[in-house]
Amino acid sequence: MEQENSDYDYVLYIDEAGDDGLARVKPMDADGASEWLCIAGYLVRASDEVEVVERVRTIREDIDARQGPVLHYRKLSPTKRLRACQILAEFPSRGFALCSNKKNIKGHSNERAAQRGGKQYYYNFCVRLLMERVTDLVFRDSVKRHGSPRPMRVVFSQRGGHSYGQTKAYWELLKAQAAGGTTFLDKRVMRHDVLRFNLVEYVPHFQNAGLQLADTVASAFFQAIEPSARGLDPSGAQALSPIMAQQSGVFADYGVILQPTPPWKARLTPDQQLIFSFYGYSFG
Repeated sequence: MEQENSDYDYVLYIDEAGDDGLARVKPMDADGASEWLCIAGYLVRASDEVEVVERVRTIREDIDARQGPVLHYRKLSPTKRLRACQILAEFPSRGFALCSNKKNIKGHSNERAAQRGGKQYYYNFCVRLLMERVTDLVFRDSVKRHGSPRPMRVVFSQRGGHSYGQTKAYWELLKAQAAGGTTFLDKRVMRHDVLRFNLVEYVPHFQNAGLQLADTVASAFFQAIEPSARGLDPSGAQALSPIMAQQSGVFADYGVILQPTPPWKARLTPDQQLIFSFYGYSFG
Protein backbone atom coordinates (compact mmCIF):
# COMPACT_ATOMS: atom_id res chain seq x y z
CA MET A 1 0.00 0.00 0.00
CA GLU A 2 1.42 3.36 -1.05
CA GLN A 3 1.41 6.20 1.42
CA GLU A 4 2.25 9.32 -0.52
CA ASN A 5 -1.26 10.22 -1.78
CA SER A 6 -3.79 11.29 0.86
CA ASP A 7 -6.53 11.99 -1.69
CA TYR A 8 -9.29 9.39 -2.16
CA ASP A 9 -12.28 8.77 -4.38
CA TYR A 10 -14.14 6.14 -2.33
CA VAL A 11 -14.95 5.53 1.33
CA LEU A 12 -15.59 2.07 2.79
CA TYR A 13 -17.18 1.72 6.24
CA ILE A 14 -16.76 -1.68 7.93
CA ASP A 15 -18.79 -2.96 10.86
CA GLU A 16 -19.75 -6.38 12.17
CA ALA A 17 -22.45 -8.34 13.93
CA GLY A 18 -21.76 -11.43 15.99
CA ASP A 19 -18.27 -12.25 17.25
CA ASP A 20 -15.16 -14.14 16.21
CA GLY A 21 -14.98 -16.54 19.16
CA LEU A 22 -14.23 -20.14 18.17
CA ALA A 23 -13.59 -21.98 21.45
CA ARG A 24 -17.28 -22.47 22.18
CA VAL A 25 -19.90 -21.93 19.48
CA LYS A 26 -23.68 -22.05 19.41
CA PRO A 27 -25.74 -24.17 18.90
CA MET A 28 -23.31 -26.90 20.06
CA ASP A 29 -22.54 -24.92 23.22
CA ALA A 30 -25.50 -23.21 24.86
CA ASP A 31 -23.24 -20.53 26.37
CA GLY A 32 -20.99 -20.30 23.33
CA ALA A 33 -20.17 -17.49 20.95
CA SER A 34 -22.53 -16.61 18.13
CA GLU A 35 -22.95 -19.19 15.37
CA TRP A 36 -22.21 -16.50 12.78
CA LEU A 37 -19.80 -13.65 12.24
CA CYS A 38 -21.14 -11.08 9.77
CA ILE A 39 -18.80 -8.37 8.51
CA ALA A 40 -20.35 -5.73 6.28
CA GLY A 41 -18.94 -3.04 4.06
CA TYR A 42 -20.85 0.10 3.10
CA LEU A 43 -19.15 1.77 0.13
CA VAL A 44 -19.77 5.31 -1.13
CA ARG A 45 -17.99 7.60 -3.51
CA ALA A 46 -16.05 10.39 -1.82
CA SER A 47 -18.40 12.91 -3.42
CA ASP A 48 -21.22 11.38 -1.35
CA GLU A 49 -19.27 11.25 1.92
CA VAL A 50 -20.75 14.52 3.17
CA GLU A 51 -24.25 13.05 2.69
CA VAL A 52 -23.74 10.14 5.09
CA VAL A 53 -24.74 12.06 8.22
CA GLU A 54 -27.91 13.24 6.47
CA ARG A 55 -28.71 9.67 5.46
CA VAL A 56 -28.66 8.56 9.08
CA ARG A 57 -30.77 11.55 10.06
CA THR A 58 -33.29 10.74 7.33
CA ILE A 59 -33.64 7.16 8.52
CA ARG A 60 -33.95 8.10 12.19
CA GLU A 61 -36.60 10.72 11.50
CA ASP A 62 -38.61 8.41 9.26
CA ILE A 63 -38.73 5.57 11.80
CA ASP A 64 -38.98 7.94 14.79
CA ALA A 65 -35.78 6.57 16.37
CA ARG A 66 -35.30 9.43 18.80
CA GLN A 67 -34.15 7.54 21.89
CA GLY A 68 -30.54 8.59 21.27
CA PRO A 69 -28.21 10.20 18.72
CA VAL A 70 -27.07 6.89 17.20
CA LEU A 71 -28.81 4.60 14.73
CA HIS A 72 -28.46 1.13 16.25
CA TYR A 73 -30.21 -1.59 14.27
CA ARG A 74 -30.51 -4.25 16.93
CA LYS A 75 -32.35 -1.87 19.28
CA LEU A 76 -35.08 -1.21 16.73
CA SER A 77 -38.43 -3.00 16.49
CA PRO A 78 -38.86 -5.43 13.56
CA THR A 79 -41.02 -2.92 11.68
CA LYS A 80 -38.47 -0.12 12.12
CA ARG A 81 -35.62 -2.44 11.12
CA LEU A 82 -37.30 -3.24 7.83
CA ARG A 83 -38.09 0.38 7.14
CA ALA A 84 -34.51 1.42 7.92
CA CYS A 85 -33.24 -1.06 5.31
CA GLN A 86 -35.79 0.09 2.75
CA ILE A 87 -34.66 3.70 3.11
CA LEU A 88 -30.97 2.78 3.12
CA ALA A 89 -31.47 0.91 -0.16
CA GLU A 90 -32.58 4.16 -1.83
CA PHE A 91 -29.25 5.95 -1.42
CA PRO A 92 -26.42 5.64 -3.99
CA SER A 93 -23.95 3.19 -2.49
CA ARG A 94 -22.85 -0.45 -2.57
CA GLY A 95 -23.20 -2.98 0.22
CA PHE A 96 -21.19 -6.11 0.93
CA ALA A 97 -21.93 -8.79 3.54
CA LEU A 98 -19.52 -11.56 4.55
CA CYS A 99 -21.43 -14.23 6.50
CA SER A 100 -19.23 -16.87 8.11
CA ASN A 101 -20.80 -19.86 9.86
CA LYS A 102 -18.50 -21.14 12.60
CA LYS A 103 -19.87 -24.62 13.31
CA ASN A 104 -17.30 -26.39 11.16
CA ILE A 105 -14.33 -24.45 12.60
CA LYS A 106 -15.21 -24.63 16.31
CA GLY A 107 -11.98 -24.91 18.29
CA HIS A 108 -9.85 -24.40 15.18
CA SER A 109 -6.43 -22.85 15.55
CA ASN A 110 -3.87 -21.72 13.01
CA GLU A 111 -0.35 -22.31 14.31
CA ARG A 112 1.35 -20.67 11.34
CA ALA A 113 -0.70 -17.50 11.80
CA ALA A 114 -0.12 -17.50 15.56
CA GLN A 115 3.64 -17.78 15.05
CA ARG A 116 3.51 -14.60 12.95
CA GLY A 117 1.62 -12.86 15.75
CA GLY A 118 -1.72 -13.30 14.04
CA LYS A 119 -3.89 -14.05 17.07
CA GLN A 120 -7.00 -12.83 15.29
CA TYR A 121 -6.38 -14.82 12.11
CA TYR A 122 -10.04 -15.78 11.74
CA TYR A 123 -11.25 -12.16 11.84
CA ASN A 124 -8.44 -11.10 9.50
CA PHE A 125 -9.31 -13.85 7.04
CA CYS A 126 -12.98 -12.82 6.99
CA VAL A 127 -12.02 -9.18 6.40
CA ARG A 128 -9.74 -10.36 3.61
CA LEU A 129 -12.63 -12.07 1.82
CA LEU A 130 -14.67 -8.88 2.09
CA MET A 131 -11.81 -6.68 0.91
CA GLU A 132 -11.07 -8.87 -2.11
CA ARG A 133 -14.54 -8.09 -3.43
CA VAL A 134 -14.62 -4.42 -2.43
CA THR A 135 -11.20 -3.60 -3.86
CA ASP A 136 -12.14 -5.39 -7.08
CA LEU A 137 -15.23 -3.21 -7.50
CA VAL A 138 -13.32 -0.02 -6.65
CA PHE A 139 -10.51 -0.94 -9.03
CA ARG A 140 -12.86 -1.64 -11.94
CA ASP A 141 -15.05 1.40 -11.27
CA SER A 142 -12.13 3.80 -10.91
CA VAL A 143 -10.38 2.53 -14.04
CA LYS A 144 -13.66 2.95 -15.94
CA ARG A 145 -14.26 6.48 -14.62
CA HIS A 146 -10.69 7.82 -14.34
CA GLY A 147 -8.54 5.53 -16.47
CA SER A 148 -6.47 4.39 -13.48
CA PRO A 149 -6.95 2.93 -9.96
CA ARG A 150 -8.03 5.53 -7.40
CA PRO A 151 -7.52 5.35 -3.60
CA MET A 152 -10.15 4.27 -1.11
CA ARG A 153 -10.45 5.42 2.49
CA VAL A 154 -11.31 2.57 4.89
CA VAL A 155 -13.03 3.21 8.23
CA PHE A 156 -13.33 0.31 10.68
CA SER A 157 -15.74 0.26 13.59
CA GLN A 158 -13.42 0.06 16.57
CA ARG A 159 -14.15 -2.96 18.75
CA GLY A 160 -12.43 -4.05 21.94
CA GLY A 161 -10.03 -6.96 21.57
CA HIS A 162 -9.19 -6.33 17.90
CA SER A 163 -5.73 -5.26 16.78
CA TYR A 164 -6.23 -3.36 13.55
CA GLY A 165 -2.45 -3.12 13.24
CA GLN A 166 -2.47 -6.91 12.82
CA THR A 167 -5.09 -6.56 10.11
CA LYS A 168 -2.97 -4.07 8.16
CA ALA A 169 0.12 -6.24 8.65
CA TYR A 170 -1.84 -9.15 7.18
CA TRP A 171 -2.73 -7.01 4.17
CA GLU A 172 0.96 -6.25 3.66
CA LEU A 173 1.72 -9.98 3.77
CA LEU A 174 -0.96 -10.63 1.15
CA LYS A 175 0.48 -7.84 -1.00
CA ALA A 176 3.95 -9.42 -0.85
CA GLN A 177 2.51 -12.84 -1.65
CA ALA A 178 0.57 -11.45 -4.61
CA ALA A 179 3.70 -9.76 -5.94
CA GLY A 180 5.66 -12.99 -5.58
CA GLY A 181 2.93 -15.23 -6.97
CA THR A 182 2.73 -17.22 -3.72
CA THR A 183 -0.79 -16.31 -2.60
CA PHE A 184 -2.51 -19.18 -0.74
CA LEU A 185 -6.18 -19.50 -1.73
CA ASP A 186 -5.74 -17.33 -4.80
CA LYS A 187 -9.19 -17.52 -6.38
CA ARG A 188 -9.36 -13.78 -5.72
CA VAL A 189 -6.80 -11.24 -4.55
CA MET A 190 -7.03 -7.85 -2.89
CA ARG A 191 -6.34 -4.98 -5.29
CA HIS A 192 -3.70 -3.24 -3.21
CA ASP A 193 -3.35 -0.46 -5.78
CA VAL A 194 -6.52 1.16 -4.35
CA LEU A 195 -5.36 0.96 -0.71
CA ARG A 196 -3.21 3.32 1.35
CA PHE A 197 -2.01 2.77 4.92
CA ASN A 198 -2.65 6.39 5.86
CA LEU A 199 -6.27 6.08 4.69
CA VAL A 200 -7.20 3.30 7.14
CA GLU A 201 -8.89 4.46 10.35
CA TYR A 202 -10.49 2.91 13.44
CA VAL A 203 -13.38 4.88 14.92
CA PRO A 204 -15.98 4.07 17.61
CA HIS A 205 -19.30 3.15 16.04
CA PHE A 206 -21.24 5.93 17.75
CA GLN A 207 -18.92 8.63 16.39
CA ASN A 208 -19.37 7.90 12.69
CA ALA A 209 -22.59 7.91 10.67
CA GLY A 210 -21.14 5.71 7.91
CA LEU A 211 -20.36 3.00 10.45
CA GLN A 212 -23.96 3.11 11.63
CA LEU A 213 -25.07 2.38 8.05
CA ALA A 214 -22.53 -0.45 7.79
CA ASP A 215 -23.95 -1.78 11.07
CA THR A 216 -27.40 -1.77 9.50
CA VAL A 217 -26.16 -3.99 6.67
CA ALA A 218 -24.25 -6.35 9.00
CA SER A 219 -27.08 -6.60 11.49
CA ALA A 220 -29.77 -7.16 8.84
CA PHE A 221 -27.91 -10.20 7.54
CA PHE A 222 -27.16 -11.37 11.09
CA GLN A 223 -30.86 -11.11 11.90
CA ALA A 224 -31.62 -13.32 8.89
CA ILE A 225 -29.37 -16.20 9.97
CA GLU A 226 -28.40 -16.11 13.66
CA PRO A 227 -30.62 -18.29 15.91
CA SER A 228 -29.66 -16.29 19.00
CA ALA A 229 -31.05 -13.10 17.42
CA ARG A 230 -34.65 -12.09 18.12
CA GLY A 231 -36.19 -14.53 15.65
CA LEU A 232 -34.83 -15.14 12.16
CA ASP A 233 -36.12 -12.48 9.79
CA PRO A 234 -34.64 -12.12 6.28
CA SER A 235 -36.86 -9.20 5.25
CA GLY A 236 -34.36 -6.46 6.14
CA ALA A 237 -31.49 -8.13 4.29
CA GLN A 238 -33.76 -8.75 1.31
CA ALA A 239 -34.78 -5.09 1.25
CA LEU A 240 -31.12 -4.14 0.81
CA SER A 241 -30.89 -5.89 -2.58
CA PRO A 242 -30.90 -2.62 -4.63
CA ILE A 243 -27.51 -1.67 -3.16
CA MET A 244 -25.83 -5.06 -2.66
CA ALA A 245 -22.87 -5.39 -5.03
CA GLN A 246 -23.02 -7.66 -8.04
CA GLN A 247 -20.49 -9.12 -10.43
CA SER A 248 -21.89 -9.76 -13.92
CA GLY A 249 -25.39 -9.51 -12.46
CA VAL A 250 -24.72 -12.04 -9.67
CA PHE A 251 -24.84 -11.29 -5.94
CA ALA A 252 -23.59 -14.68 -4.68
CA ASP A 253 -19.92 -14.77 -3.68
CA TYR A 254 -19.54 -11.06 -4.40
CA GLY A 255 -21.91 -8.68 -2.64
CA VAL A 256 -23.11 -11.54 -0.43
CA ILE A 257 -20.39 -13.97 0.62
CA LEU A 258 -21.23 -17.21 2.42
CA GLN A 259 -18.55 -19.17 4.23
CA PRO A 260 -17.67 -21.99 4.30
CA THR A 261 -17.71 -23.05 0.66
CA PRO A 262 -19.29 -24.96 -0.93
CA PRO A 263 -22.56 -23.86 0.74
CA TRP A 264 -23.60 -27.33 1.90
CA LYS A 265 -20.63 -27.43 4.28
CA ALA A 266 -22.35 -24.86 6.49
CA ARG A 267 -25.15 -27.35 7.30
CA LEU A 268 -27.72 -24.58 7.42
CA THR A 269 -31.32 -24.98 8.46
CA PRO A 270 -34.00 -24.28 5.82
CA ASP A 271 -34.73 -20.94 7.50
CA GLN A 272 -31.05 -19.95 7.40
CA GLN A 273 -30.85 -20.86 3.72
CA LEU A 274 -33.63 -18.44 2.77
CA ILE A 275 -31.54 -15.27 2.55
CA PHE A 276 -28.71 -16.96 0.66
CA SER A 277 -31.13 -18.55 -1.80
CA PHE A 278 -32.65 -15.10 -2.31
CA TYR A 279 -29.20 -13.81 -3.28
CA GLY A 280 -28.49 -16.65 -5.70
CA TYR A 281 -26.92 -19.47 -3.71
CA SER A 282 -27.96 -23.07 -4.41
CA PHE A 283 -28.15 -25.76 -1.75
CA GLY A 284 -29.32 -28.57 -4.03
